[in-house]
Amino acid sequence: EKGIPVLDTDAVYHALIDRPTSCTEELKNAFGDTILSCNGGVDRRRLAEIVFDPADEKKEKLLLLNKITHRYVLDTCRAWLKEQERKGCRASVIDAPLLCESGFDKECDRVIAVLAPRQTRLARIMLRDSLTVAAAEERLSSQQADAFYEEKADFLLRNDDSLAALKEQACEILRNLDVL
Repeated sequence: EKGIPVLDTDAVYHALIDRPTSCTEELKNAFGDTILSCNGGVDRRRLAEIVFDPADEKKEKLLLLNKITHRYVLDTCRAWLKEQERKGCRASVIDAPLLCESGFDKECDRVIAVLAPRQTRLARIMLRDSLTVAAAEERLSSQQADAFYEEKADFLLRNDDSLAALKEQACEILRNLDVL
């Protein structure tokens, strides 16, 4: 709404795996042919079943998935940021759920963490991905505690109120950054 370009890393990730790519090939080699859809991309639901296996207590499969995919996503982010700089954009945003976990936060000028109560996140995951409570809980268990993000962030957005309240918090951050 404020004219600041935003790159959604979830969309980047989906573009990388929804069709045959070098990323898709690496994932197939790591997790097997069963993760492939009929068009040669990755069947995200099948991959999630493998990666969020409750028996994988050390989260080794999730770590492997992230090790493979983060490299591709971050390369796309770097290229996009260079393009925004070339265009003379006053600011740009990387919307990345795993920004800090990937290490990309160290390449950012500022980090804004968006936090919501656990029950709110649980309900959102269930709605978005049509998951059971148990499956959504398994996904949440792979996330860092809020304190992790609070420590790494320059600014916090609390997403536990209305959309209007969230927008006002965002505008206040943009004013603090002299972007508005």
